[in-house]
Amino acid sequence: MADFGHSPFALSVDVIVLCLYFFGIVGIGLWAGRRNRTLTDFALGGRSIPWWAVLASIIAAETSAVTFLGTPAEGFKTRSFIYGQLAIGTVLARIIIAFTFIRPYYRYGVQSIYEFLEIRFGPLTKNLASGIFLVTRILGIGVRLYLGGAIIKVVWEYLFPGTPIDIWIYFWGIVFVTVLTTIYTAIGGIKAVVWTDMIQATLMVSSVLLAIGLILAQIPGGLNTVKEQLGGIPPFFQSGINHPDSFLAGLKSILEEPYTLAAALVASTFSTMSTHGADQDMVQRMLTARDFKRSRISLILSGLADIPIAISFLLVGILLWVYYHVNLNLTVPATENEVFAHYIVTQMPIGIRGIIVAGVFATMMGSTSAALNALATSFTKDFYLPYFARNKAAESAVWAARLATLVFGVLMILVATVTANNVLHDSKLTILPIALGIVGYTYGALLGVFLVGMLTKTRGSDLTNIVAMLVSIVTVLIVGRVEVPWLDVGELVQHGEWELTGLNLGGWLPAGFPNVAFSWWVFIGCVVCFVVSSMFKTPERQLEKAKEQLQRIEEAKIG
Repeated sequence: MADFGHSPFALSVDVIVLCLYFFGIVGIGLWAGRRNRTLTDFALGGRSIPWWAVLASIIAAETSAVTFLGTPAEGFKTRSFIYGQLAIGTVLARIIIAFTFIRPYYRYGVQSIYEFLEIRFGPLTKNLASGIFLVTRILGIGVRLYLGGAIIKVVWEYLFPGTPIDIWIYFWGIVFVTVLTTIYTAIGGIKAVVWTDMIQATLMVSSVLLAIGLILAQIPGGLNTVKEQLGGIPPFFQSGINHPDSFLAGLKSILEEPYTLAAALVASTFSTMSTHGADQDMVQRMLTARDFKRSRISLILSGLADIPIAISFLLVGILLWVYYHVNLNLTVPATENEVFAHYIVTQMPIGIRGIIVAGVFATMMGSTSAALNALATSFTKDFYLPYFARNKAAESAVWAARLATLVFGVLMILVATVTANNVLHDSKLTILPIALGIVGYTYGALLGVFLVGMLTKTRGSDLTNIVAMLVSIVTVLIVGRVEVPWLDVGELVQHGEWELTGLNLGGWLPAGFPNVAFSWWVFIGCVVCFVVSSMFKTPERQLEKAKEQLQRIEEAKIG
């Protein structure tokens, strides 16, 4: 197999391609947001974004580097499309969200969706929900940003073979991506996010299609060899029912498998409802459309686009397995997350290699810019304005949002660096379950309290919602058997020494209890939160207050 080498010409071509991309994205981002004077401009773009641009932005935001590098890793590992069946639930969820959540958000005129919870229940529910979003999104995007360091690490290994790899190589890659993204997001706001997302989504789709064509062309015998090596067409569906004669055993089997048809129809539906209905990151770009009807179109079409996108990325991983299986002389990285990145850097032709690497950075920057803008908007609207800036000028809100963007960028760098360090010590960690698992811990509680607010008129109260959400999170941590740092009491009592140990929160569960897969956590958390919250009635004074506030909003729109 030809080596496309380290020649100065080859490297200069790829560097020029990457520089054009980076300068272009930052320039467009700064240009798009040059007229942000109010928080509405910064957060919602004056509700003037075309629906097709919103559609592209949704696709770019949810197609992160985890998708670009993590999904091929799943295809490489399983040699199947079964992960892609979860896309069924994403379509179902978007239809539900489009006709349940979007119109109330427009009706209430919210900038942060957690304002809806304050109107419906009170400030305590809003503060906890917004706080959960802030913490979860920082952790989730931070984990995804680790892949920015991963691509730099692969490039470094290619340019300087044999050089020891340490955490600093990952760190500088993470810093590079985050700083560039933070600059244009802090200045440009949501307009910069949406218009750069559209370019990044186009580049991402083009890159994956180009990669599929190149890998196929480089496999001797093409499709015939692929079919021979795989033994036929890879499976698309997995029922997960391994014990058809026993209902309980079958149910246990379904709950323990993350990628099954049941997970696609139920678990994935609830997970997508939480990320696209109760997450400021996704919903904020939907609110930039002129009205709720255009927003609905963007949302539903983005779900339909998820199916071919997921299949394409999984196909890359499957083809890479065949490619390396028939070319035994080639080195395969120990970390499955880096298989696609390794192929890009070592086997792709010059120029095209630069385009695909730019596609990787595009997915990282697209999801990161969206998260930064949503985090800044939520913090500014939910905490800064009501508690720190009641009597300050409107311009202060924009500067507060920009400063918050910078702070959240730094926090993401820290999380990404910790993730990279963990992968360095365990090369078999795949990033997709980690990223989805973080959302699973808390987003069931978020979705549950929103559903109580949307689907009922008199259930749930401000104080009891706090209890419901906390019970939901604890339940998920238990059924997910999450291990947390804990003080070794025995060592302290016996020897007087302070030592940390791991405590499995679900360790007390009976031996036959299912080891519930991460894909089911949001569903379980949502059901628990909804049931507990619905047990309590909304106080009459809160119902009257909400009615009066909604009337003021309607009058302000007419005026």
